Amino acid sequence: MAQDRIRVFAPASVANVSCGFDVLGFPIESTGDTIEVSKTEEKGVFIEPITGIGELSTNPDKNVCGVVAKAMLKETNTQYGVSIKLTKGISPGSGLGSSAASSAGAAYAINKLIGEPFTEMQLVEFAMLGEALASGTPHADNVAPTILGGFVAIRSYGPLDIIKIPVPEHLYVAVIHPKIELRTELSRNILKKQVDLKTAIKQWGNIAGLISGLYEQNYELIGRSLNDYIIEPVRSLLIPGFNEITTAAKQAGGLGTGISGSGPSIFALCKGEENAVKASEAMARIAEEIKIPHETYVSTIAKQGCRII
Repeated sequence: MAQDRIRVFAPASVANVSCGFDVLGFPIESTGDTIEVSKTEEKGVFIEPITGIGELSTNPDKNVCGVVAKAMLKETNTQYGVSIKLTKGISPGSGLGSSAASSAGAAYAINKLIGEPFTEMQLVEFAMLGEALASGTPHADNVAPTILGGFVAIRSYGPLDIIKIPVPEHLYVAVIHPKIELRTELSRNILKKQVDLKTAIKQWGNIAGLISGLYEQNYELIGRSLNDYIIEPVRSLLIPGFNEITTAAKQAGGLGTGISGSGPSIFALCKGEENAVKASEAMARIAEEIKIPHETYVSTIAKQGCRII
């Protein structure tokens, strides 16, 4: 049923998950964006002054919420406009799905506002338009888990085919966000265009192992599979203290680690909240030693994505 105003929480997310570049992701409970969308008599999309973290454009053609909203209203030939109020809880350039949360939250809220004409898969496709604006590439590994909740795999982009993967009961994540900004577009531009076949084979094996470990609730297999031979060796060079931070997390009880999205945030998957807290504290100690401002999160894997609040 259509409403006149909708307020939505859109969670942050971890994408790539080490070996799954552009195809694996999951949302976290600890932080996210809030998007409030209201109907307006005047047709069009209007972005109100943005509050929270970061400085973003209120031009609807240069704001991910605006791009998503315009596409959805055009598709449905809606005869009214929308006003969008965005409160950022995720730092842009953090690697925690900042643009994805705004894009996905806008898609979810507008769909509710106009009477839910679109499926969840269509919402992912609309949200990918925001990702294309933010990073130059319409990837789904952040927006899909942010909308659907839980662990997801993108089997195909053409056509879009998304698979939900079971989340083991005791799986937690510890995340450290070093407060330096890495733009996704920059982090993509430094990647190699070709991959050696032997390296690709090792990567495919880890993707298979990680997904199998999630289905079987085999925590040791999950940990063994969290190795990235293609993306991480390049992107980790942009993150101060990366090797020391990941080593400390694993020594403190983390199953395995990786770069969250395009970085600089680093995650550690853990069995149980106690190990996640220890891993978080260990990562923070290293950041303090090398004098890097940071914030940390400990969370379950969010089983629900965007939701009305």
